Amino acid sequence: MLQLGDIVEALGGSLHGSPKTPIEKLAPLETAGPRDLSFLSHPKYQSQLSQSQAACVIVTAQFKELALSRGACIVTDDPYHYFAKLTQFWKKQTSPALKAKIHPSAVVDAEAIVADSAVIGPLCVVERGAKVGAHSHLKSRVTLGEDCEIGARCIVHSGVVIGADGFGFALHQGEWEKIEQLGAVKIGNDVEIGANTCIDRGALQDTIIEDGVKLDNLIQIGHNVHIGQHTAMAGCVGIAGSARIGAHCTVGGGAIILGHLTLVDGVHVSAASVVTRSIATPGHYTGFFPIDDNSSWEKNAASLKQLHKLRDRLKSMEAQLLQPPLQESQS
Repeated sequence: MLQLGDIVEALGGSLHGSPKTPIEKLAPLETAGPRDLSFLSHPKYQSQLSQSQAACVIVTAQFKELALSRGACIVTDDPYHYFAKLTQFWKKQTSPALKAKIHPSAVVDAEAIVADSAVIGPLCVVERGAKVGAHSHLKSRVTLGEDCEIGARCIVHSGVVIGADGFGFALHQGEWEKIEQLGAVKIGNDVEIGANTCIDRGALQDTIIEDGVKLDNLIQIGHNVHIGQHTAMAGCVGIAGSARIGAHCTVGGGAIILGHLTLVDGVHVSAASVVTRSIATPGHYTGFFPIDDNSSWEKNAASLKQLHKLRDRLKSMEAQLLQPPLQESQS
C-alpha cells in the first residue's frame, strides 16, 4: 500500500488532498473504491468521474473542480501518460524485483551472448550466436534463433519465436524447392513483443525491428520486413515478406499488409484492413467492407460483382448524351 504523497513525490503532478491518504490499488472510475486511485483520460467519461467512489482521481486542470467536488485529485497535463508511469512505479514498489538469472530449464548455447542483467525464463531456448541485451526479459518458452539479436530493456512474452525460417520456396516443375533463409532478426532497444508472436529471419538480409516498437500477441512478421521506431501493432496483424513499415505507425488488430509494400512514417491502419498498395502520405487508412446482417451483405456482395457492367453501361450512356444532335436533312 502506498500514500498519495509517495506517488506525487515520485511522479510529479499537483496534489489536491491529503498526502497521507492510503492507496491500496489502481482501478477504473466505475469500479474504484474509497481506497483506490483512478484517472480520467477522456472527457466522454466525465459522468463516471462525478459518480466515482475513488479516493483520488488523476485529471487535467479542466476537470479539477469536478474532481474536487467528490474527493482528492492529482492534476497533470496528460492523465493517461501519468497513469502509465504510475503502473510502472506501482509494480516496482509492490512486486519483488526480478533478479538477473537464467532459469535452470532454459537452454542457452555456449556461443550465445546473454547480458548479466538479462532474465531468461523457464523453457526458453537461446541458440548459437544469439544475443540478449542488458535488462531484457525473455519470459517462458521464448525461442531466439541462431545469430538473432535482442537489444536492451526488451520484454518478450511467452511463446514468442524469433528467427524461424521465412516462408521461401521456389516452384520448379510442380514441386517446391526450399530457399535457405540466410539472414537473421535484429531487434532494437525497448521493444515489447506479445505472446506467441513470430518474427521470421531474413532470406539474405536481416529482418529489422527498430527501437521502441510494440507488438501485440499472435502477430506474424515475415522475412526481410523492416519496422520503424515506435510503431505499434495490435493482435493478429500479419505483415508479409519484405514490407517496410515506417516509424510512429499504428496497425489495428487483424490487419494485413502485403509483401514488398512501403508505408511511410505516421501511417495508421484501421483494424481488419487489407493494405494492397504502398502508402506514401501519412494519415489514417481503412480498407474493409462494413459488417451487415448476412442477407443484406450477400445482396451487396452480388451487386459489387456487377459494378464493372454498370460502369460500362454508364460510360455508354454518357457517350450517347455527349454526342452532338443529328441535324435534320433539308428537303
